[in-house]
Amino acid sequence: MKVLVTGGSGFLGKALCIKLHELGHTVSYLSRSESHELEELKLKWFPGDIRNLSIVLSATKSQNAVFHTAALAGFWGRREDFFQTNVVGTENVIKSCFANNVSHLIYTSSPSVIFNGKDLENIDESISYPEKYLCFYSETKSIAERMILESNSNELKTISLRPHLIWGPGDNHLLPRVVEKAKEGKLKIVGNGLNKVDLIYIDNAVAGHILAWQGLVHLLPCDGKSYFLSDDIPVELWRWINQLFLRLNIPAIDKKISYKKAYRVGALMEWLFAGLKLKGEPPMTRFLADSLAKHH
Repeated sequence: MKVLVTGGSGFLGKALCIKLHELGHTVSYLSRSESHELEELKLKWFPGDIRNLSIVLSATKSQNAVFHTAALAGFWGRREDFFQTNVVGTENVIKSCFANNVSHLIYTSSPSVIFNGKDLENIDESISYPEKYLCFYSETKSIAERMILESNSNELKTISLRPHLIWGPGDNHLLPRVVEKAKEGKLKIVGNGLNKVDLIYIDNAVAGHILAWQGLVHLLPCDGKSYFLSDDIPVELWRWINQLFLRLNIPAIDKKISYKKAYRVGALMEWLFAGLKLKGEPPMTRFLADSLAKHH
């Protein structure tokens, strides 16, 4: 089948392109930058931004399915920037799928769309969206997810996937930043260090996306729904990080900051960076304090 992957040069998108190609599909990808690995496989590249409707319309022509992984991620930034990519960009993908008679749309969402700042243990997809978000990424991804699910129809089958903390070879975002902060001496355990989180290895995240597509193709009752994706083995976040550091010959993290103090520091940092229009991102935010200290 002919398949398009948005965000194909990203961590998940690239791995997804490679696997789909191995399975014998005709794979194209849309992204702002070209991937040398995908170029070697002779995959067709549509250069551009999902915020540009004409580019998305061109890329989705004659496609059987679209894997929409492109997004603006991060815990800090202007709401308009997140909105334009995550909401308007997703709206463009949906419009283009309908315009070009694409049959299946698989959306990469995020578990943060339901994160309410509290410990989340033993939850399932029945949990509702929170009334308030502390992060524009989470807020805009939740708007986009609801758009995807509401677009499900006989003409376009949609599904939304929520992979949690993807890690593995090719990671250019999550773990490299953690390692960088640790080497700079800027990483501290937030809270008691016993909070458990779900992770997902890159190969499993890719497999989950492909299985979701197969579910839509075979008319299983999964369309119009959202699903968490994980390795199904929660880990103690800080112990897992220190085990990783041991393999990388990086000193273990033992310094701690209480959750309440980290949350207050985060609130102050947000006020300073927003009020003074400081460049870069705060070393701590309320959302980051919640994410690093709570079970999820």
